[in-house]
Amino acid sequence: MKLDTLCVHGTAFSETSGAVSVPIYQSVTFKHPALGQSTGYDYSRMQNPTRQALEETIATLECGTAGFAYSSGMAAIANILELFSPGDHIIASTDLYGGIIRYFRTISEKNGLTFTYLNTADTDSLLSAITPQTRALFIETPTNPMMDITDIHEVSNIAKKYKLLLIVDNTFLSPYFQQPLNHGADIVVHSASKYLAGHNDTLAGLVVLKDPALAEKLRFVYKTIGGCLAPLDSWLVLRGIKTLALRMIRQADNAIKIANFLSTHKRVKKIYYAGLKSHPGYEIMKRQTSGFGGMISFEVDSSTTASNVLSRIQIIAFAESLGGVESLMTYPSVQTHGDIPENERNARGINDRLLRLSVGIEDVEDLLVDLDRALL
Repeated sequence: MKLDTLCVHGTAFSETSGAVSVPIYQSVTFKHPALGQSTGYDYSRMQNPTRQALEETIATLECGTAGFAYSSGMAAIANILELFSPGDHIIASTDLYGGIIRYFRTISEKNGLTFTYLNTADTDSLLSAITPQTRALFIETPTNPMMDITDIHEVSNIAKKYKLLLIVDNTFLSPYFQQPLNHGADIVVHSASKYLAGHNDTLAGLVVLKDPALAEKLRFVYKTIGGCLAPLDSWLVLRGIKTLALRMIRQADNAIKIANFLSTHKRVKKIYYAGLKSHPGYEIMKRQTSGFGGMISFEVDSSTTASNVLSRIQIIAFAESLGGVESLMTYPSVQTHGDIPENERNARGINDRLLRLSVGIEDVEDLLVDLDRALL
C-alpha cells in the first residue's frame, strides 16, 4: 500500500467486532484462559491492544521491525538512553531541542554517559570526535530551531564503519516526509505530540527500530521502567495519523509561501527554512525527503520587534509545541531552549531576535495578513 493509505488504515489490527476505529481498551489487566496460557495481553504496562495497534502502525510507516509508544517524547528518549552503560560516549547534534540537552546534562551525565555536541553535517568534525568509548550518534534533521540539515545516509556510513548506533529524531518531518531507517538509521524517535497526533491534544512519544535483537533489548527496558502510553492517548495518536498525509501536504504548501514572504520582509534579517533554494541543506533535503515540512525559524531586526510580533499575532498563537493544525509561534531563547546558558544559545544563533513558527493548516492568506500586521 502507498503511504497515504497506510496512514488511514494502519495495520490489519484484529478486531472481532468489526469496529472501523480501533477500540480504546481501557483495562490494566487481562484474564488468562488457563494456567500457562495467555491471550497475548497480561498487564497494560507490558502491552495493551490499543497501544499495540499504534506501535504496529508507526513501525510500518517508518519501515521498521518494532515500534514502542511512550507517555511523551522525553520518556521515549529516556528509555533509549537506557540501552547504554556508564562510560559510553554519544555524539549529538549541537542544535537539539533544549529539553533533550537538559536531559543529557542533568540525568544522563549523572548516570555516567558522556556527550560531544557538534554540527553533525560536518563529517570531518564528526569523525574527529569518535573515540573508543563512542557508542552512538544522535541527530535531528532538520534541527530545532535552526533547521540545520544532516545527510543521514552519509552519517550512517560512518556509524556502520565504527559500529555505532545512529539515532534520528524525526519529529519535524514525520514518516510522511522522511524515513530515516531507509537511509541507514538504526533508531527513529518522535515526539508524537507534534505532527503524528497533529491536534495539540495529547502527549506521546514513539520509537521505531530496525534490528529485532535491539528491539528486544528496548522492550525489556520498556516493560521494566514503564512510561508507556495510555490507551486513550494511543487512540488519539492513531486518529491523528489518519490525516497525517493531508496535514503535512497543506502545512508544507503554506510554509513555502510564508517563507518566501518572510525572506523579503524588511524586518526579517535571516530565515531558516530548508525548502528555500538558498538554504545550505536544500539539496540534501531533496535527496532524503519527499517534502520540506512546516517548520520555519526567522530572525527579526531587534528583540523589540520579536516582542511586538508575539503580542500582535492574532490567528497564530504564541505557544510552545508544534505540528498541530493550528499555527503556533515560539520564542526559543525563553521557551524551548531557556535552560541552555545564554552564551551557548547566542553562539548557536538562538538569540532574543529569533522566532520559530509552526505553520498550521489555516488559509495561508490569513496567516500572511497576520504576520504582516505583526511585523509592522
